[in-house]
Amino acid sequence: MFQRLASRRLADFARRFPAVVILGPRQAGKTTLARLTFPGLPYLDCEDPRTAGFLRDDAGFALQQRERGGLIIDEAQAVPAVISALRGLIDADRRRNGRFVVLGSAQPTLVRGVAESLAGRAAVVELGPLAACEARTGEAPVGWKDIWLKGGFPDAVRGNFREWWEAYLRLFLERDLPQFGVAADPLLMRRLMTMIAHAQGGLFNASQLGAALGVSYHTVQRYIDVLEQTFLVRRLRPYFRNVGKRLVKAPKLYLRDTGLLHHLLNISTLDELDAHPVRGASWETFVIEDVMRREAVAHPDSQPYFWRTATGAEVDLVIERADRRVAVEVKTARGGSARAVRSLREALPDLDAYRAWIVDQAPAIERLAENIARGGFEELLEGVPA
Repeated sequence: MFQRLASRRLADFARRFPAVVILGPRQAGKTTLARLTFPGLPYLDCEDPRTAGFLRDDAGFALQQRERGGLIIDEAQAVPAVISALRGLIDADRRRNGRFVVLGSAQPTLVRGVAESLAGRAAVVELGPLAACEARTGEAPVGWKDIWLKGGFPDAVRGNFREWWEAYLRLFLERDLPQFGVAADPLLMRRLMTMIAHAQGGLFNASQLGAALGVSYHTVQRYIDVLEQTFLVRRLRPYFRNVGKRLVKAPKLYLRDTGLLHHLLNISTLDELDAHPVRGASWETFVIEDVMRREAVAHPDSQPYFWRTATGAEVDLVIERADRRVAVEVKTARGGSARAVRSLREALPDLDAYRAWIVDQAPAIERLAENIARGGFEELLEGVPA
C-alpha cells in the first residue's frame, strides 16, 4: 500500500461536509484510498449489474436501504440518478457529516451533477496517479526513475507496465468511451492518442490532427474534451498578461501519464527512453505532472499554465497560487547555464512571478540569482518551495 497525500485532506473534508467526491482516472487508487480512510463504511459498486439495476429502479430508496451510518459509492457515473438521490438524503439530516464518499472517473454527467445537486453539500478531491514521493512510501518503495518510465498507476508500477497499459486502453476505448457518449472507432481514438504522443508537449492544432485522421476539427475537439475529462490528456493553457508582447495563445497538449506515453511509443526500458527523441518532452511531462499532483494537495486552488512569446521566450510551467506565481523551467541536462538564468530573469517581471526554479536531474540545490534557484528532481520531491 502507498501512503497518499490526499488522505489527510479527504478525512478533513469528511468532518466538514456531508459528502466527499473523489474524482480521478480509473485504477488510480480511489477505491483503495476510500476504503482505507473510511474502513467502517459499507461499499457499493454502481458498475455491478445487480446493484445498478436496483439503483435505477429507485436510487433514493436503494441508498437508504444500504446506508448504515454512511456509504462508499463507487463509479457513480454509471447511475447518474444516484447524485440527485443523494441530495434528498443529505438534506433530510444536514447535521451528519462524512456520510457519503462518492467515487467517479470524471464522466461529464457526474461532474455536472455534483456541481448542480451537491453544491454546498460535498467537497471534491482529485486523485491522480502516484506522485514520486508517494511511490517511496509503499511496502516495496519505487524510485522516481521507475515512476518516470512506467507512470504513476499503482498496478502498472508493480508489474509489466506495457501489458497493463494495453489492457487498460482496450477497456477504455471499447467499454468506457461508449458510456461517455463517444461513438468513436477505437482504432481512430488510438491513432489520435499515438499522434499526441509523437507530438508530446506541442501546441494543440485540432485542424492539423483532424486532417491527418480524416475527420473534422470539431470531432477532434470533442475527442480531446473527453480525454481531458477522463484525466488522460492535459491541455496546458497559456498564461496571459498585458505586457505588450506577442504571446502564443494555443494550449500545449500532453498525455498526462508518462507510462501511457512510453507505451504508445513502444518504449520499454530507461535505456530505450534515453535514446528516444521524446526524452526531453517526456521529462518535461513527468516533472509538470508530479509537481501538479502535489500542488493539488498543498495548494488545491492553484492553476497551471505555460508562457511563450512569439519570439520563442518560454517558461515550461507557471503555477498561479491566488495572486502569486512561481515559474518552473524543466531541463533534462543541468539547467544552471547563464543563458537559462538570463531568460528566466527576463520572464519574471512579465509573469509578475516572485520566484523561479529550474528542475533537472543533477543532484543538489543551488542559488543562481536572488529569486532563481536550480534543483535536482530528487531534492525537490517534497514539492516546489513556496
